[in-house]
Amino acid sequence: MTAGAPHIPVLRDEVVEALAIVPGERHVDATFGAGGYTRAILERGAEVAAFDRDSRAIEGGHDLVAASGGRLILIEAPFSALDSELERRGFVPVDGVTMDIGVSSMQLDQAERGFSFQQDGPLDMRMAPEGLTAAEWLNSADEVEIADILYRYGEEPRSRRVARAIVSARPLTRTSELANVVRKALGHRPHDKKDPATRTFQAVRIHINRELDELAEGLAAAERVLKPGGRLAVVTFHSLEDRLVKRFLRERSGAMPGGSRHRPSEAPRAAPSFESLQRAVRPGEAEVARNPRARSATLRVARRTDAAPWSS
Repeated sequence: MTAGAPHIPVLRDEVVEALAIVPGERHVDATFGAGGYTRAILERGAEVAAFDRDSRAIEGGHDLVAASGGRLILIEAPFSALDSELERRGFVPVDGVTMDIGVSSMQLDQAERGFSFQQDGPLDMRMAPEGLTAAEWLNSADEVEIADILYRYGEEPRSRRVARAIVSARPLTRTSELANVVRKALGHRPHDKKDPATRTFQAVRIHINRELDELAEGLAAAERVLKPGGRLAVVTFHSLEDRLVKRFLRERSGAMPGGSRHRPSEAPRAAPSFESLQRAVRPGEAEVARNPRARSATLRVARRTDAAPWSS
């Protein structure tokens, strides 16, 4: 998306259909962003509690709160805390939880946030105003730690080479500096289909924001707040996220694959707390043409059973 373009919620119609919203229900938008899913849920007559740890997103939603007729609550908090935050407000149990994982188009488009190498900006990458910036971490971590993060969260096959180049080039303070260091280390031609800095930026961002830990904790929190029959809809944008969601739902639905002689199958730890409703859904050609960010999106949907939540 170009700077200034309106945010387009990915797979919006598919998410709303999967939630099977009935007027008067209570729903959670765990990743408010620009409010695309929240608007669609409100249009179906539900009440919504919307979360975002980005204070700018919360501020941007105040007009929608005013227009909702008291049916929207905005909560500035990570979605890993959604159960405690909803409990405190008496907004439990709920009929649906929606999650749109990863960095938002708004954040990518704001150069001063430091999420993208498409525009030069300070090397920040934080979704919330607290904690280490990307620059602070990259300028203090040792080479082994940086290489490990690049390999684990960016699936960068030449992570050691990139880490060595980053350490040699320190201090780094701008997104353009980091991007150029990575491009030089890996080799880059201007017309290459994919910029080699993509994997490094993804890895650093995931690490700085604890994104995969947040996702795991958020899924467990959603399990605790959903009523029997309530629906969980999760949109992911890369394989690390999708594998985590897929494993969570397979485990919680009792559908983990059988074992082998090398790795015996695990007995379910508890009664299934979810049942999967459909195969993974991906955007069609028309949506991808309209919104290129949708290309890598995957939607997974499950329905809550009446079993007790699993212990962590």
